[in-house]
Amino acid sequence: MTTFRKWLLALIIIVPVVEIFGFEWVATRVGAANTLLLTIVTSGIGMLMMRFEGRKVLEDSRAKMNSGQVPGRSMVDGLCVFIGGMLLVLPGFVTDLIGFTMVFPLTRPLYRYVILKWIERKMKDGNIKIYRR
Repeated sequence: MTTFRKWLLALIIIVPVVEIFGFEWVATRVGAANTLLLTIVTSGIGMLMMRFEGRKVLEDSRAKMNSGQVPGRSMVDGLCVFIGGMLLVLPGFVTDLIGFTMVFPLTRPLYRYVILKWIERKMKDGNIKIYRR
């Protein structure tokens, strides 16, 4: 079994368990109906944030390409907004927290740094290859 598959299997098992405990924890404090309402509201706000931030990233990428620059940072920002948006659509408080921090521009550089380091390490190992036309 490859490392990727092991991580994926672990996420498939761990994330729902953590989310169930998160729902239970919030429900005991604010009630079941308010927990459901809070879940719907956070998903809605997250989707709006994803749309707004996604447009800003897209406009930034277009501006860089029109000026002849490579939109590398903008591409990673777009990836963060996309992954964060997908996490916001999933029901749960832990995924919403991670998704909000990926979409929010002030905390996004933390994820950008990790992603760029991962890509750099993969390129040095020869696992990612870049082909030029």
